[in-house]
Amino acid sequence: MTHSRRHFLGTASTLAAGAGLSALVPASVSAFAPVSPADKIRIGAIGINGMGWADLTAILKNPGTECVALCDVDKNVLDKRAAELSRGGAKVKTYGDYRQLLADKDVDAVVIGTPDHWHCLMMVEACQAGKDIYVEKPIGNSIAECRAMVAAQQRYNRVVQVGQWQRSQKHFRDAIDFVHSGKLGKIRLVKVWGYFAWVNPISKLPDGNPPAGVDYRTWLGPAENRPFNPNRFHFNFRWFWDYAGGLMTDWGVHLLDYALLGMKSATPHSIMAAGGKFANQDSGAETPDTLTTVFEFDDFNIQWEHAMGIDGGPYARGHGIAYIGNNGTLVLNRDGWEVIPEGKRMEAVAFQKASDNGLDLHAQNFIEVIKSRKMTDLHAPIQVGADIAIFSQMGNISYRTGKKIYWDKEHGKFTDDEANKLIAKEYHNGYKLPSVS
Repeated sequence: MTHSRRHFLGTASTLAAGAGLSALVPASVSAFAPVSPADKIRIGAIGINGMGWADLTAILKNPGTECVALCDVDKNVLDKRAAELSRGGAKVKTYGDYRQLLADKDVDAVVIGTPDHWHCLMMVEACQAGKDIYVEKPIGNSIAECRAMVAAQQRYNRVVQVGQWQRSQKHFRDAIDFVHSGKLGKIRLVKVWGYFAWVNPISKLPDGNPPAGVDYRTWLGPAENRPFNPNRFHFNFRWFWDYAGGLMTDWGVHLLDYALLGMKSATPHSIMAAGGKFANQDSGAETPDTLTTVFEFDDFNIQWEHAMGIDGGPYARGHGIAYIGNNGTLVLNRDGWEVIPEGKRMEAVAFQKASDNGLDLHAQNFIEVIKSRKMTDLHAPIQVGADIAIFSQMGNISYRTGKKIYWDKEHGKFTDDEANKLIAKEYHNGYKLPSVS
């Protein structure tokens, strides 16, 4: 982006919608004054099968944005998404190698929607290439990756929004304001849970050949070189340690983030996790389908629990966060929040229903900060993403070691050697964990 483009994006208060993107942009955008192509924020997206595509679509609803490039290792997905944009009148370049997209000087900002094991490398290299970044959660697949990503943002001073879009929803913010008001009294426990009947344990499948059009070697990237298995590809990568961390880092990152925000804390003293493949011991997954984890702080605990294949969670909700205080309990999830009093110690608060689209608001916040360069206005900056990704990794490390583990905050490591071995993941296939000086 040239100096004149940066000046315009930093001072303009109104930008027009990208030309020809009528399929993705609301009709109301047409009321904005036209903006020359040189003054638009040009977006490239890497990993566009699931949330990457949803993120891109939300970003393109903002005036003055346009998609100029797409990248995916699955040519079937790449061609499909390019065709969808083409039907709206957009012409985009397509890449199979993300490095070519990052080298494209027509790209100002990138969306990273790949499997988790690719987030760190791509985000760091995008910072080095001078791009602003919207990266999906969890930001890293290890504690060491999270640290490298924070260092990269600080070193290169890029706008980095993490895809924890609940940070932009009004009812979540209102609930946290109530928690911080003190009306609940002393909060002694925060229960966080995800019970998901729509996520069933996967059956074992034989290894085979990658689908036609899939660059499987590139998909593996820094992960261990294994034969292709359909269970490990696309959505189900979440259930394998090579690429992700199961429900703890998938949904847990969203929900536990609000537990930490409510309690104004990020670092536990100890972590104890227990669970396993209880729903289906013959499951083809590696991560547990049932898990309970307790994070211990000075004078309260945070408890996470998840169960795949069933919906019967606490408070008759499939997912949620409950701040349990001496005077009452506030129960919060994506649908809304309410307060259940403890006897007559406080008044009940009737259910406050969700009223907005968190993803759209999150994308809008990202674009606004690209224009203003006011990093403090970001709703989910890189440090927020790192805090919760590290917190969730701690839970998984306790589970994988089978131990109650203790965190040495002063030295940034566990007191247990076996747990410390899981702070960083081994990189394979010639890739190395980025080092940011």
